[in-house]
Amino acid sequence: MGKIKKKFSEGSSRTYTTRNRALRKLQVSLADFRRLCILKGIYPVEPRSQKKANRGSSKPTTFYYAKDIQLLLSEPLIAKFREHKIFLRKLQRALGKDDLTRAKGLETRRPEYTLDHLVIERYPAFVDALRDLDDALCMVFLFATMPTVSKVTNEIVEDCKRLSTEFMHYVIHSHCLRKVFLSIKGIYYQAEIQGQSITWIVPYQFSQNVPLDVDFKVMGTFLQFYRTLLGFVNYRLYTTSNLSYPPKVDQSMDDSAAGLGSLRIEAKRVEDLIKATQPTETTVPGVAMTKEMKQRMETLGSKIKKIVAADTTAPAYESVGDADGDQDDESQQSDNQLFAKQVFYLSREVPRYSLEFVIRAFGGRLGWDQTSGGGSPYAENDRTITVQISDRPVQGHQFLDRIYVQPQWVYDSINARRLLDVDDYLIGQTLPAHLSPFVEYEEGDYVPEAASKLAAAAGFEGEVTNLKPEDRDQSEDSEEEDVADIDGASADEDAPDSDDDEEDEDAIAEKQHQKQLLAERAGVSFSEYQQKQTAKPKPTAAGKKRSKAEIEEEERQKIAISMLSKKKRKVVNRTQADAYKKAKDVNTLKTRKAQAAKSAKGKKN
Repeated sequence: MGKIKKKFSEGSSRTYTTRNRALRKLQVSLADFRRLCILKGIYPVEPRSQKKANRGSSKPTTFYYAKDIQLLLSEPLIAKFREHKIFLRKLQRALGKDDLTRAKGLETRRPEYTLDHLVIERYPAFVDALRDLDDALCMVFLFATMPTVSKVTNEIVEDCKRLSTEFMHYVIHSHCLRKVFLSIKGIYYQAEIQGQSITWIVPYQFSQNVPLDVDFKVMGTFLQFYRTLLGFVNYRLYTTSNLSYPPKVDQSMDDSAAGLGSLRIEAKRVEDLIKATQPTETTVPGVAMTKEMKQRMETLGSKIKKIVAADTTAPAYESVGDADGDQDDESQQSDNQLFAKQVFYLSREVPRYSLEFVIRAFGGRLGWDQTSGGGSPYAENDRTITVQISDRPVQGHQFLDRIYVQPQWVYDSINARRLLDVDDYLIGQTLPAHLSPFVEYEEGDYVPEAASKLAAAAGFEGEVTNLKPEDRDQSEDSEEEDVADIDGASADEDAPDSDDDEEDEDAIAEKQHQKQLLAERAGVSFSEYQQKQTAKPKPTAAGKKRSKAEIEEEERQKIAISMLSKKKRKVVNRTQADAYKKAKDVNTLKTRKAQAAKSAKGKKN
């Protein structure tokens, strides 16, 4: 007789565990369990069969992996949470007895804990941390603009401001910003750091009302971990770029609302080399320090400075390699330094916090109005200014040696990777559509006219034909049956056999002859009759006469689909349905665009 298996000893009941069982096993409260799961990156799961996972019960509950709960048993944070509970209990007892001396003593011994070990545990490689940096940046930038309330302390807001400013300074220093998009929610940025695309959103700097229905305890737990993570990432990015971390803060500039200019980014390579080469009190036993050696050690620091300065001024060494690769590097560098030859001036009504970041990230220099903050390196009457960004329809005074544009020109130029023509962005002009750079158009998609113009100007000859608005799909070709039949245009159709060509030519000639007879009967010329027929409502795709080759191809496809298995047939049908829905949506958008253009033209007239 075989060994009798114990019930619920294997299968889904062992792989998953419920939240109540996890609480009993860890001996923690529900709030502490939530904090642990957020900090450790443990999330609920959905088993295939909830009844089997819940040991025969169909009661709705939350499931976790049993191995994840087993891992939490050895987490040192559980002990820290218990110490904090004991501290709160003692502090509450001392305050209840009005023992202020004991309460102050307990406050000085408040237990604290760090999350450094969790960052190292969850992200063993630095690339893993960069891949998971999107949510951290969004959360930190959000709390950096939050007002100080009871649930969001001033210390948290200031720390988020510091971390976000440090990260923005690294993006400016490395010129790794790639895309910018202004949306209703906020400003989307995308940077490429060490081969990883990082996208985050920054809210507009408006006065915010803190909502009452938001659980700030859960958000605070996420923010606690994200602050630690971003601190690690900033330190690694600065040190790998040979920059001193943390950057020094100019308090006078910070008090005058200088923004990004209040931080002083300094290279640390020369400082470290000088510090490492300075003579120390300790000497190697058995080796005497001669007078000549001391003089050399004293002058070594100045020599290192001269060598580093010569390296920075000398031209970069060009290795002999692939010419195409060198051109790609040069084009990439020119794209990163898009505004290197421009000096901007920001008027007081434009968003300086965003424009300063993107302009400096692409190598530009800028000044701003005194009402926007102190520390501006350029005054408004400076003759070196080439572009002034303003959002007012009328300017009180204008300088003739500069161009006045609206802020959208900067963002559209960044997304287009080149300086756009300023005629559409001058003061008082109706701005073109601000398109999202995160949308990748595929074959058959609706492409706005502005996107097709940008693609054509960028020189993508192979893709421009697919992006032109005059390109029509099969449904649009079917609407122009009369004109296509009269002119004999059949470029979008598959080439039929020679017999079919002769039949089509005979049919076209016969139709044209019939139309000429109708024109004579109506008493008008054939050209006038043709114009009237073109102005009439066009027939739908269902009324188009198909060629013999198209009918045979359709029958062949139907036979091929019917011979597939049921599973593969469903996939094909689903694909065809998606393609039909996509084409229908594209036609709807094109119809709306035509109606809007027609109504706008009618208003002008």
